[in-house]
Amino acid sequence: MQKEQTEFLAVVKQYEELKKELDEVRKTLEEKMLALGFGAYVQCQNSGTVYKIVKPNGTFIYFRDVEYVRTALEGERAGTLSKKEAEGAGFILSK
Repeated sequence: MQKEQTEFLAVVKQYEELKKELDEVRKTLEEKMLALGFGAYVQCQNSGTVYKIVKPNGTFIYFRDVEYVRTALEGERAGTLSKKEAEGAGFILSK
């Protein structure tokens, strides 16, 4: 395996683990915000930063110049790259 491929796989694994962790933290954050309620203010005693719970006007979408898609990991229903396409590119996948 080429050095670039090995490094890519290491970074992808780290990214997906962090993304999973971030998704879990975001879920907990949303629960806490809903418990406080819309319009609630909270101030951080350390930084002085004030937070207000609001309903967002929308969600920002950022488009990257490069991205990856992948077949499903174990336990996932589907990935963003079809098994058929991966097999068509010459890869052998477990069923």
